[in-house]
Amino acid sequence: MTSLRRGLAAVILCLAVCPAVAAQGAKSVFVEDLTWTELRDEIRAGRTTVIVPVGGTEQSGPHIALGKHNARARALAARIAAALGNALVAPVIAYVPEGSIDPPAGHMRFAGTISIPEAAFEATLDGTARSFRQAGFRDIVLIGDHGGYQKSLVKVADRLDREWAKQASPVRVHAIEEYYRAADRDFAQALRAQGFSDAEIGTHAGAADTSLALAVDEQLVRSAHLHDGSALGVAEGVHGDPRRASAALGRAGVDLIVARTRDAIQREVARR
Repeated sequence: MTSLRRGLAAVILCLAVCPAVAAQGAKSVFVEDLTWTELRDEIRAGRTTVIVPVGGTEQSGPHIALGKHNARARALAARIAAALGNALVAPVIAYVPEGSIDPPAGHMRFAGTISIPEAAFEATLDGTARSFRQAGFRDIVLIGDHGGYQKSLVKVADRLDREWAKQASPVRVHAIEEYYRAADRDFAQALRAQGFSDAEIGTHAGAADTSLALAVDEQLVRSAHLHDGSALGVAEGVHGDPRRASAALGRAGVDLIVARTRDAIQREVARR
């Protein structure tokens, strides 16, 4: 083989192998991307906080995908973990209480919404926290992207905190309500300061909700419904007016939520 051929062969080999090597060496904040030994080593190296993002599968009008809460909770949890520097992110809990199935009530009146009993949801949170305690995490953080189950996050966290408090090196469970407050209250206030009305901002699938979805992944939003000039209403599952929503507005909201949540987690962990 000539030197030229050997050189070409080396280039081809590098092109084939280097991406795989890079992928193997890449660090991920997501627990599900790691092997069990990689996770063990991350915990031993000081990543002793795990964020459990809770989403939900529900309708958000004809213009936002059913998995909005799941996509948002995962993406924001990753940013929060990166901001903390010592945290990893659990798989998203996508099955949550959404109300009565039969007869259908609330979001269950629309195809695709999934609801489970509150007791089953709280048992899932409990088992998740116990699993991560067994793995070696010291701080287990619950964040929820949906308003309907916030009380369950607090209930489970408080119960486990009381149960584990008597141990020599207690593991803490934190329900960080600031995550949802920042999305629901603080982001709405920021939009008001930019001239948005409460009727536009809305409480579900309006300008605020849609802007956050656009910021996380524009493919979650069917933009044709935003630009055809027609308003979407309660009959379509929308409480608000999403027509002036934008990814730029949503990115400011994401930054706000991440900063507020990071600060809240740091305060809670410092209370140990």
